[in-house]
Amino acid sequence: MKRFASKTVIVTGGGGGIGGATCRRFACEGAQVAVFDLNPEAAEKVASAIRKDGGAAEAFRCDITERMSVDAAVAAAESRFAPIDILVNNAGWDIFCPFAKTEPAQWDKLIAVNLTGALHMHHAVLPGMTARKSGRIVNISSDAARVGSSGEAVYAACKGGLVAFSKTIAREHARHGITVNVVCPGPTDTALFADYKEGAGNPEKLVEAFKRSIPLGRIGQPEDLPGAILFFASDDAAYVTGQVLSVSGGLTMNG
Repeated sequence: MKRFASKTVIVTGGGGGIGGATCRRFACEGAQVAVFDLNPEAAEKVASAIRKDGGAAEAFRCDITERMSVDAAVAAAESRFAPIDILVNNAGWDIFCPFAKTEPAQWDKLIAVNLTGALHMHHAVLPGMTARKSGRIVNISSDAARVGSSGEAVYAACKGGLVAFSKTIAREHARHGITVNVVCPGPTDTALFADYKEGAGNPEKLVEAFKRSIPLGRIGQPEDLPGAILFFASDDAAYVTGQVLSVSGGLTMNG
């Protein structure tokens, strides 16, 4: 039997690299996947590919920075499939610039997408999970939250806040049968990383520097992440909550 048969999953940022790979893996393992993304065309592309392969998926436009958009998308997903069993908060956004050269308007957007958006999603699904005394939440943070990253000060602060928030929600809702865990990607070949490279001024030199510093010798691919995410979402991790796992090729080693 497939691990996620009859389970309904929301993946935010589901139209992107890591999000899309995660949606596809959940679908392969039997889940009904609600692909949430601000870009409806990107979400539909992922959902259509899943359906073409025989899986169950539907695209939903969702602006996680707007609570009304979140509530509407969650209600639509539950109407289409079933109450939400699993939430993966993956959506994110970044700019790459030394902190002293950034502006408050940029901070506001970074916080809205990378922290407040995840809070909106938790607040929307937790009441139902609490009533059913069952649920899995996996939050995608970043190794920038654990060790810092030059040019990503506010992003790292948001992702660090998400780690602390996740641990607190894990404590508050353990008695309700809800687990909350965190996956921290290292450098991964996504659109966000492409922007990071361009911001560095010498993309090829940056990539080579990363490769030299990563023990496994390569930049991560989106397909490297779903294994860890699905573990935390599965019954194999029923006794695991409030934990943080880096998927970084060994770039960071936290214990």
